[in-house]
Amino acid sequence: MIGLLEVELFNSQSQSLKDKRRDLTRLIDKLHNEFNVAVAEIDGQNTWQRTKLAVTAVSNDARHNSQVLERIISRIKRKHLAWQLLDYSIREVY
Repeated sequence: MIGLLEVELFNSQSQSLKDKRRDLTRLIDKLHNEFNVAVAEIDGQNTWQRTKLAVTAVSNDARHNSQVLERIISRIKRKHLAWQLLDYSIREVY
């Protein structure tokens, strides 16, 4: 099973693409290392305050994927003050 999280984020502290990339790289690395998921920026590459990420979790249990992706949302809300959560969706794609 593959779980997909699409998350749209806003960074009010970013003043340039360089700032955004630095903060975004930190977030992506932390999510990958803590949750063992794949993360990619899928939209907003050329804007300096917004981004859209796709996060995938792979497991033989759809419920486990959903739990992991929900924990990621909680982590972003709680610990990443630079990034404000604008919107997200979670679904199983296979």
